[in-house]
Amino acid sequence: MESQMIRPGHLTAHQTARMLGIGLDGVRKLVQRGQLQRSGGSPRQPWYAVRDVAALAAHRAERNAA
Repeated sequence: MESQMIRPGHLTAHQTARMLGIGLDGVRKLVQRGQLQRSGGSPRQPWYAVRDVAALAAHRAERNAA
């Protein structure tokens, strides 16, 4: 379930996963590897900054194009 009270400029874990084309487990792995940082929310419902997710998506697209 997605949070109704998310701050502007942030994404839920579900939105982040959709934007990156991965599952929630993939988002957790990115956090564990230090490639993505939580920017708020709670331990059960983390938020991620839109700019961080967009930068990661661009980096992944660049890497896949090469």
